[in-house]
Order: sequence, then structure tokens, then C-alpha cells
Amino acid sequence: MMRNLIRWGRCLGPLALLASLLLLGACAGDITDAPPVAVAEAGGTPQATLRPPEISTGLPSPATPVANETVTIPAGVIADAPTSPTPRPTATMTPTATPSPTPDRNILCSQRMPDNGLLAIVTLTYDLSRDYEPAGLVDLSGYLPKDVTLGYPTQLRHLAIGPLVDMIHAMQAEGLQPVIISGYRSYSAQAIARQKWAEKEPERVNILSAPPGFSEHQLGTVVDFGSPELAEIVGIEDIEFHTYFYKTSEGAWLLENAHKFGFTLSYPFEATEVTGFFYEPWHYRYVGVEMATFLHEAGTSLTEHQLASEPPPCIPDKP
Repeated sequence: MMRNLIRWGRCLGPLALLASLLLLGACAGDITDAPPVAVAEAGGTPQATLRPPEISTGLPSPATPVANETVTIPAGVIADAPTSPTPRPTATMTPTATPSPTPDRNILCSQRMPDNGLLAIVTLTYDLSRDYEPAGLVDLSGYLPKDVTLGYPTQLRHLAIGPLVDMIHAMQAEGLQPVIISGYRSYSAQAIARQKWAEKEPERVNILSAPPGFSEHQLGTVVDFGSPELAEIVGIEDIEFHTYFYKTSEGAWLLENAHKFGFTLSYPFEATEVTGFFYEPWHYRYVGVEMATFLHEAGTSLTEHQLASEPPPCIPDKP
């Protein structure tokens, strides 16, 4: 074939010969594109086939197979592909939260707590009804002398009278002179007391008196104690309430021994942020020996213990 082209070239001239050679190269079937070049490391084993870098869009592009392309990969560099596709994670069902029932303020405390409402919670969030009045109220004058009651018409629930009298006698046996300044207060009496302190000591009213409906005194199981030592310690004559009560002999004794008779300090100093009430070292509530002992040994207050489980508000029931 080449001889014929040369013979034709002599006739057609150099330009025609060049054109014929180009046409022949384009039509030849045994001339193919050069395959990618495999690069070997020092050991001589091809590691991968070099290809022009692709432009990245931030996402991996699926590989496009090329006809007649051969890629050599050493054994052990890439693990065999799994014979079955990797299952996709199944969507997990998110449980729907069930809303808590709305607290029922008409529920009796005995339905939530034992002891006929003895452990009813009373805070600045959980209040008592305006109409609530505990049953079994008795006057302390029939059980304690005037030098203890100061002649005040103080009332308390009957179930707390016996433990209170025993505790007073125990204190007197050790030479102490406890006095009782306050006991049960109705809703209206608490409103009057609050107004009195607001006028007398407006800067200390929140320390000295709770708003009506938010006082444990309405339960009929709370006693405010006093001491003849308080006036001298504070330096104010005839003072009844002061946080320095804890410095008196009576205050110190109550803090260490009241639980033995079923009484507990409602508002300790370290629990102010939890209870919502300021420190009242004179304010003791009867909750029974078992609960009072538990609180004393745990170093906590009744309100802290109750709020830990967020009890719903309730109305103390009558025994």
C-alpha cells in the first residue's frame, strides 16, 4: 500500500502525499488512545492509576466507569466490597411526652400524704384556702401555765398538745424558760398580723410575717417560741422575734432536741432559697417524731423534702 502512495505522490506532488498519509492514520484500526500510566513505588508494585484531578463541589462524586480501563490495586490495600448492601439505619420513633395532670387544689392532703394532713405543704406557691380551719383546736391555757403562754389565747390542734407539753417540761427541767408567742392563726388573723408588721416594721415585714393563706400557722400545728434572753442579746427591750433567737439557750436547745418530740424547724437559714421564707429560728412545726427525726438526721427541712418530688397543691383535711 505504501508503494502505491509513493507512486501516487510522485504524480500528485508533496502536498497531496502529506494529506494521504494523514487520512490513512485516522482510519487505521490498530492505533488506540494511550492508557493511563500506572505509577510504582520503590518496590515496583503499582499502587494506583494516576488520573487528572477532579473539581470538587464539596460532595463526593460517584465514579464513572471508563471503557477498556484497567486499574491495578495491590492486594490488601482496599478491603473486598461487601456482597450485600449496607442497611440504612431505621428511623427511631420518638416517644410523645404525656403532659402531667393539672394539680387539683381540691384534693385532700390525706389522699397524697398520711396523717390527716399533718404533712401538708405550705409555701409561697402552695397556699391554703381562705376557708380552711383545722379541727380539734384547743386553748393552751388548759395545759400550760401563764408564764409559758404569756396569757395569750393561743390555740393548737389537740394532737400536738401532748408532745408540746412534754417538750416544755423537758426544757424547764434543764433550767430553761421557754415562752410561746404564737400558735394557730386563721386566714383573717394572718392578714391582720401581716398588716400590723407592715406598718410597724415595713423593712422586715417579709421576714416577720407571711401573706394570708401562705402561713403554716393556719395548719394549727406550728408554735413560735420566745426566750427571756433575746432582749439582752439583741439590745432591744420587749422584742419578740429576731433571728438571734438561735443564740438564746432556748433556741439552741430546740435546734438539738425538738425532733425528739416531733417538732421540726420549718425555715432553716440554709434553706431560704428553697422554702421562699427567711430564716425563722423560732418557728417550729409538729410533724410527728418519725418525720421530725428523719429531717433532723438528713439535715433538711420538711419543705425541701416535699418539694423534691414536686407534690401537687392540696387542702389539709380535718381529722
